[in-house]
Amino acid sequence: MQIAILAGGLGTRLGPLTKDQPKSMLDVGGRPFLAWQLDLLRRRGVTDVVLCVGHLAGPIARHFGDGSAFGVRLRYSDEGDRRLGTAGALKWAAGLLGEAFFVMFGDSYLRFDYRAIMEHFLARDRLALMVVHRNENRWDRSDVAVEGDCVTAYAATPTPCLVHINAGLSALRRSALEALEPGRPASLQDFYERLIPRRQLLAYEAPERFYEVGSLAGLEEFKRLVAEGGVPR
Repeated sequence: MQIAILAGGLGTRLGPLTKDQPKSMLDVGGRPFLAWQLDLLRRRGVTDVVLCVGHLAGPIARHFGDGSAFGVRLRYSDEGDRRLGTAGALKWAAGLLGEAFFVMFGDSYLRFDYRAIMEHFLARDRLALMVVHRNENRWDRSDVAVEGDCVTAYAATPTPCLVHINAGLSALRRSALEALEPGRPASLQDFYERLIPRRQLLAYEAPERFYEVGSLAGLEEFKRLVAEGGVPR
């Protein structure tokens, strides 16, 4: 299984912590956060990793190389200073992507059953799948509406009636990227909103909660999880 990790963002919510280093290199338990992500992915059978980088990409490449020391195949798609956005970064990386692949945010730690999710996706003739969690505003503000097996709304401004949240993992067919123009900024938010009316965005509800290090509170929570032994190497 293949995954594209979106790791090119500026990390502005973390303030000075990401002034001189990307979120992927944030120290958690004496090692970069990306090392914890790669450990998890390897254990779940996802060993082909495309890292979409941009902001301060050099330290990541120097530390992780081709990924062999971490048990994965690691390749890089570097947008430089183009700031292509989350969907634009995937289009930039299209030449490295297979026919179907996962997409994960670079600040997410997701203890899901990746094989079951991909099998569910491949068994259905849709362009994309979003993993959702019944959040009810517990971990963050819920932003997704689900009816049957599809996402029916993905709100830029969450509303009280929504109970699900984008859990940070999606699956895409490479053909879905054909609608995007190479080198033009585009967000996954807008990309998914174009798929929803066509019922091309499946919903897969995961019972497990998500963890993230994109906020100071999330980073501290994940550090506690590691310190308490909740994240195996």
